Amino acid sequence: MTALCALFIRDLRLAVRVGGGALIGVLFFLVVVTLMPFAIGPDLGLLARMGPAILWLGALLASLLALDRLLATDHEDGSLDLILTARVPLELAVAVKALAHWLTTGLPLVVSSPLLGLLLNLEAKASGAVALTLLAGTPALTFIGLIGAALTVALRRGGLLLAILVLPLTIPVLIFGVAASNAAIAGPVPFGAPFGILCALTLISLVIGPIAAAVALRQGLE
Repeated sequence: MTALCALFIRDLRLAVRVGGGALIGVLFFLVVVTLMPFAIGPDLGLLARMGPAILWLGALLASLLALDRLLATDHEDGSLDLILTARVPLELAVAVKALAHWLTTGLPLVVSSPLLGLLLNLEAKASGAVALTLLAGTPALTFIGLIGAALTVALRRGGLLLAILVLPLTIPVLIFGVAASNAAIAGPVPFGAPFGILCALTLISLVIGPIAAAVALRQGLE
């Protein structure tokens, strides 16, 4: 547990020190949400109807933007080799790294989403519903991305390949995240059904993601 805590604190410090975690993700999120009203037009009703989908799409793209930093930096400086040879189970080590990555990239998106919802003419109830679904769904984006990061960690300039691998796997999360947000705002589908599926997808990714990433790292770096 001491080693895992040290790894967790190290990743948090590196993310803050480098400045490429929360700052870049939130700025990209802001750019996407800000540009959408210019593309759609001044129809406030249309913006409000499309608001949850725009926020979820922006969060998804912002999450993909930072995934290449999840394991590539450790591979470049050699610390990933130390993690592989440590006595700590590799599955737990990569799970801790993914958790630290979500705290520095995914959680800021959740916190900023109600403020950005104002740009899309969303009411307080709608913004709260979107933030709740992002809180439940963005960990799935991170742990699914963990698998892609492990598969492409040894490749030079693997960022584009990482996005291509991960994006199709995140579509169910996007679908049920938007569906849950719309259900909470307008119905007629009950909020619990799509939100429950979204939570189930997150729980599945929390289990499968570290295991698949550990297998990919062992096979790819041997």
